[in-house]
Amino acid sequence: MSRYVTNIEEWVPRTTLGRLVKEGKIVSIYQIYALNLPIMEPEIIDALIPDLKHEIIDISIVQKQTDAGEMSRFKVAVVIGNEDGLIGIGTAKAKQLRFAINKAIENAKLHVIPVKRGCGSWECSCNRPHSVPFKVVGKSGSVEITLIPAPRGVGLVAGDTAKMVLRLAGIQDVWTRTRGETRTTLNFAKATYNALKKTLKRRTVG
Repeated sequence: MSRYVTNIEEWVPRTTLGRLVKEGKIVSIYQIYALNLPIMEPEIIDALIPDLKHEIIDISIVQKQTDAGEMSRFKVAVVIGNEDGLIGIGTAKAKQLRFAINKAIENAKLHVIPVKRGCGSWECSCNRPHSVPFKVVGKSGSVEITLIPAPRGVGLVAGDTAKMVLRLAGIQDVWTRTRGETRTTLNFAKATYNALKKTLKRRTVG
């Protein structure tokens, strides 16, 4: 579970949605998705999804030339999920690594999306939500990934970065095909995230 969880009791909501959540008038993240409302406060996610886990997918040092000289900051990318149909990716920069991680997790909370899972493989008819419901393609930068439904027991046949995103989303079995520079970790993760986002659409990919 993420260590970066806001104290909900001390939270003072800044948005109408935040107030509705804190007052207990909205009790499920899926109510928010049904209303198509933007999530502007990470505390909303803390209140509604307390069992989020996070993984750091990339840490780099970025340098910027200023009047005072060269300034270095950490850039961090994280993926968060509850291993049960919710996933988010976020990035942030800060002078100290722990602050960059904290900010990246908060940013990821603002980008949590639901993932539609199913049993889309013709080789499996268990009707359990263990894979993707149909073939989907995600892109980010030069990276393209195709997620293909797989029968139970296959596992996550994917690169390490994609495997991390899929596991936190609650996908247990899937085949993948990739193109592009998959060593670019953040783009690989984002492409996987974008593919999972397309599971909410009923249109399949041929």
